[in-house]
Amino acid sequence: MELAQLAGNDRIKEQLSRQEGGRGLSHAYILRGPAGSGRRTLARLLAAAMECTASRRPCGQCPQCRKVFRGIHPDVQTVGEDKAPLVDQVRALRSDAFVRPNEGARKIYLIHHAEEMNPSAQNAMLKLLEEGPPYAAFLLLAEGNGLLQTVRSRCEELSLAPVPLGVCEAWLARRFPEKTPQERRSAALACQGILGRAVDRLEDSGSQEARQTRVRALADTLVSASEGALLEAALPLEKESRDELSALLAGLEGELVRRLARERRPRVLRAAELTGQLRTALLFNANPGQLAGWLCAGMFARDGDGGTKGVKWS
Repeated sequence: MELAQLAGNDRIKEQLSRQEGGRGLSHAYILRGPAGSGRRTLARLLAAAMECTASRRPCGQCPQCRKVFRGIHPDVQTVGEDKAPLVDQVRALRSDAFVRPNEGARKIYLIHHAEEMNPSAQNAMLKLLEEGPPYAAFLLLAEGNGLLQTVRSRCEELSLAPVPLGVCEAWLARRFPEKTPQERRSAALACQGILGRAVDRLEDSGSQEARQTRVRALADTLVSASEGALLEAALPLEKESRDELSALLAGLEGELVRRLARERRPRVLRAAELTGQLRTALLFNANPGQLAGWLCAGMFARDGDGGTKGVKWS
């Protein structure tokens, strides 16, 4: 099998390569490892190998492989990506599994959070593993050892191992050529051989820099610009996810507090207080789409004594 996309894990590669071309692959695998260890990559490689039409699988070039890697193959389904499947979902798989493949050689199910399935769901899974059609294949992605022994006994287990430091650095150099060797080595050392953690670290460093740039620009606008300029600067925030908006507001409040320590201008104080109120409102599920209006209302609306009116959250 062609498994170059999977970093490290030579033992797994050797084990699977003995099943040359994907034709001898099992109908059920447990892919075990911590988040970021490569379980999803390995699952896609196995699915592509099962569907590939080339002599050495997965080739990565045939229509079947391209569809699997793009996540659009009609015969490769992902189940429980957000949370462990329930017993009714597993039973529904049984009905679906007995419908023959649409265009591929097999019907393949990538089952996430497999070890978190309750006993009823696992027993339904066991029945499917034992009685499913010969063209159906099941890839159970798990972190721990929560699967029942009866389920484990029906599957071939592949446990992903941490990647050696040198392999990790080489892989990160290909993935992040724009990062410095020092940044890549720092991420490789910190990730403890789990590549996904290194990727998160390097990707987040870029997003943090961009976020901080936005924070400083918005702080400048809050403390010195006109109402119209503030509204224009705040409007893009309404399109952010709740998590990103929360991070932006946290950064903004911190930036304003630092400025307040240097200069106790009333407008800086007002902006810091308002940002704190907005963060609190967001925690209580306030509508992010109203953020721009709230910022302007809080900064420019005044009460009879010339102070800032409190923003009412409804």
